[in-house]
Amino acid sequence: MSRNDHGVSTLTIIIIVVSVILAGVVAVLVTYQHEVATRPATAAATRAPMPSDQKAYLSTLTFGEFHMSAAANFLGHTETYLDGSISNPGTKVVRNLEVELNFVDTLNQVVLRESVHPLADHANVLQPGETHAFRVTFEHMPMDWNQAPPMAKVVYGEF
Repeated sequence: MSRNDHGVSTLTIIIIVVSVILAGVVAVLVTYQHEVATRPATAAATRAPMPSDQKAYLSTLTFGEFHMSAAANFLGHTETYLDGSISNPGTKVVRNLEVELNFVDTLNQVVLRESVHPLADHANVLQPGETHAFRVTFEHMPMDWNQAPPMAKVVYGEF
């Protein structure tokens, strides 16, 4: 092993440099995940407010049991999937929905907040009495996520 003029080996210098780089990468990832989890929904600021009767109707919509799974994509990265369903037991035709998903850690703190549109893949609308299955794909899940399905809340709808 070679040593420089100060008695420090080349291996020690390499280990220090790699450690500093890894610490920087971890810091950037933690900051990014925190920003994503706490970022306000920008779509909510640009749309018209919903009338109170439509807001009340959103609470009648129900979710079926969520199921989480993961698989490697063709690049070797892990993608996480949420499969679920949404039902319309009421009397209105639902044309579009925005659902807020909150993933939490073991302390029940939100580590990821995502807005999804479960009817986006359906050519048809959600008729009264109907249930539609949906799947949401996540490319990056926070490391401190508790591995449980998210809490879901319908935040906007079009009728």
